[in-house]
Amino acid sequence: MRNHEVTQKQLLLDEQGEIREPGWARSQVWQYKRDMIKAPAFRIKEWDYYLVLADSYAAAFTISDDGYIGLQSVSLLSFGDKPWEHTETILNVFPMGKLKLPENSSSGDTVYKDKRLQMSFTVSEGKRHIKCHFNDFWEKKPFDCDIVLDQPPMDSMVIATPWDKKHAFYYNQKINCMRASGWMMYDGKKYTFDPASDFGTLDWGRGVWTYDNTWFWGSGNCDLDGKPFGFNIGYGFGNTSAATENIIFYDGKAHKFDDVVFNIPENSYTDPWTFTSSDGRFEMSFVPVLDRAAKIDFKVLVSDQHQVFGRMSGKAVLDDDTVLEIKDVMCFAEKVHNKY
Repeated sequence: MRNHEVTQKQLLLDEQGEIREPGWARSQVWQYKRDMIKAPAFRIKEWDYYLVLADSYAAAFTISDDGYIGLQSVSLLSFGDKPWEHTETILNVFPMGKLKLPENSSSGDTVYKDKRLQMSFTVSEGKRHIKCHFNDFWEKKPFDCDIVLDQPPMDSMVIATPWDKKHAFYYNQKINCMRASGWMMYDGKKYTFDPASDFGTLDWGRGVWTYDNTWFWGSGNCDLDGKPFGFNIGYGFGNTSAATENIIFYDGKAHKFDDVVFNIPENSYTDPWTFTSSDGRFEMSFVPVLDRAAKIDFKVLVSDQHQVFGRMSGKAVLDDDTVLEIKDVMCFAEKVHNKY
């Protein structure tokens, strides 16, 4: 098993712009500093992504500065009898640090404003607050939300991974199991979140990426006998010889495991999937409900995304060999190919 846990607080990068100590951690023990990056500013990618998920609907929010392009987006998804989704994205040319995204996830505000979209992610003691007004979100109708995510003291998944290219790295935190409350409004319908059953997840990333990448990522949360359970699985993010980002959360504690494989049907993303792990600690089946597919091809800029929402069932094994079983938990898994 190759999962090197880093516990000492330190700067993320050394004087040469390389990761000092690759591995994973339960919190942000590495300190990211944008001015220590040795790559050109147009190669730096910074983003905050929140997914707030109920059993029958969800929303996703992104504020990002990807160097030569910024992508600010909101997705609204419904998993009812006729599943549907809409994603609206605003593109910015050459933001290159102008959004001034925070250098850690636990303080500072992430804010984007223009005439059409006003969106903010604010952090206070034990809580994360998502507010958004999107004018003409879809069919000339606005989208609004005011959502609070509760974040008690608990483990998260933090990873510092180099790429096999000089000055390229991936620094990422996933925070699962944040209980969600609040509301969304679109087309006269109000969608409410209940902290007894609904959760939010944060994907916080900073780094310098190589140009052509395909990655796999999946995440979900639920209650098991009154205790929060969550998982984060994925691969394709750089050189993972020091650590993977595959992890199980249960009652606030992280349980690290090794490799996982997404077994995606060749014919269709909406056919049933399975997930298998090298150590047998994450064995799941997945029945898709909705494929949030998006594709753009500007030759030098390409993105082919399949974020598939569905219901997962199976077993997860904790560090002490306790077997947890989940059934029909609404979650997502994705395959994304980007050239950017």
